[in-house]
Amino acid sequence: MALAIRPAHQGDLDDLVGFNQALARETENRALPAETLHSGVLGLLARPQYGFYLVAQSGDALAGALLVTFEWSDWRDGVYWWVQSVYVRPAYRGQGVYRALYSAVKARAAAQPEVRGCRLYVEQDNLTAQQVYAKLGMKPTGYLVYEELL
Repeated sequence: MALAIRPAHQGDLDDLVGFNQALARETENRALPAETLHSGVLGLLARPQYGFYLVAQSGDALAGALLVTFEWSDWRDGVYWWVQSVYVRPAYRGQGVYRALYSAVKARAAAQPEVRGCRLYVEQDNLTAQQVYAKLGMKPTGYLVYEELL
């Protein structure tokens, strides 16, 4: 399968919204409102200082996508790239789509001297995803994620 990895654009909006809805259903059994996702994806596309989406295109179809956001680290005097919203359509799973997307992320990160590394968070029970990330060289950290929603 030939894949083209490219930055997402507004023409990818419907696919990105659908990917995020499917991701939330599959990983958290959560229904996310399309209106919120539509606004959220458009908001990110309009604000490249916050991050970017990459998509994997196979022919005329998008096989998958991911989002990269940025975090400044005062300890490292540089930026960490957070990989988020990873989704691969079921028909394309197990065919190297995520590997191609993550390779593109690493290549872009390596070309920017201020980037110190890539991070992501994954559901504790999502062992399949954890195995994929480990195969690509990522390691678990000693950190837990806490949050308080406002």
